[in-house]
Amino acid sequence: MSRPERRRQLLDVGRGVFASKGFDATSVEEIAARAEVSKPVVYEHFGGKQGLHADVVDREMQRLLARFTTALSAPGSPRELLERAALVLLDYIEEDTDGFRVLTRDAPVTSGAGPFGSLMGEVARKVEHILGAHVAVRGSDDAGLAALYSQALVGMVALAGQWWLDTRSPGKHEVAAHLVALAYDGLSHLGPRSAPPAG
Repeated sequence: MSRPERRRQLLDVGRGVFASKGFDATSVEEIAARAEVSKPVVYEHFGGKQGLHADVVDREMQRLLARFTTALSAPGSPRELLERAALVLLDYIEEDTDGFRVLTRDAPVTSGAGPFGSLMGEVARKVEHILGAHVAVRGSDDAGLAALYSQALVGMVALAGQWWLDTRSPGKHEVAAHLVALAYDGLSHLGPRSAPPAG
């Protein structure tokens, strides 16, 4: 196995172990055993567990950010862009569950810290740039509105994505549709349920 191939193998193995056990419970010994290499090979490539974890996280962040960039670069209304962004995250959760777990496991999005918080901040900046044009078109001079809306929308999608990671129900297209409806229509469609008939 060439050096680049071995590095990719160790990244893949590390991704799976970090996803299932978290950073603290993962050991270099286990990663080496699963990759069928000696511990020094892991150290040679990454310098240790922290270096491997950092590279796994960086690779996942780049993969997900590339998906968001592609989805948000295509033309569309703000509503279409929001639905695309929601589906990007839900697709990633569905197709790359281990990667999403690595990004979220040791630092929940609500803390604003860690890799996922950093990633969502980067996505929010991209959304802010797109929303800025639409806010300006509406005649608002408050540049802060685009930042406010982008943080709120990205945060809503990210938290819903973390919840959906475990439930997987309803389906991702329905989840995305509900998020868009919430962003555009608020909670006005959720009227009180009629009281059960007295019996």
